[in-house]
Amino acid sequence: MSSEPEIIEYGPPISFEHAKKVMAAAEAEAVSNSWPMAIAIVDSGGNPVMFHKMDNTQLASIDIAMSKAETAVKYKNTTRFWQEALASGGEEFRLLTMKGLIALEGGIPIFQNGKITGAVGVSGMHPTQDSQVAAAGVNALSE
Repeated sequence: MSSEPEIIEYGPPISFEHAKKVMAAAEAEAVSNSWPMAIAIVDSGGNPVMFHKMDNTQLASIDIAMSKAETAVKYKNTTRFWQEALASGGEEFRLLTMKGLIALEGGIPIFQNGKITGAVGVSGMHPTQDSQVAAAGVNALSE
């Protein structure tokens, strides 16, 4: 017996107030570790809502953070999921052909009331550190 895949729905766009809460928590996590980061928040349509680039963040992280947020919302999954899939090799190399997909940890969808309302993308350090900062932002909405 096969089970149907879970359908993840998009919800209304994240509010500016909620985006500020996500940003504040993500930024606090980066600052507490002295990590220069670029932090991007997009809404459920993939549109930019908020962006911060901390002092001394590498310039490449601007585009990478935005791409991570866009990937997380458009593909309804964390960028870590895609990083792990690609790392498994074999047929998963086909992921390289998917338009607008970045397979680097640090992008996480934002869920509210069981629906995706946006995503956060972080870049600037090692992908696991980027993900730590993104998770701190997302977790702020559940507090």
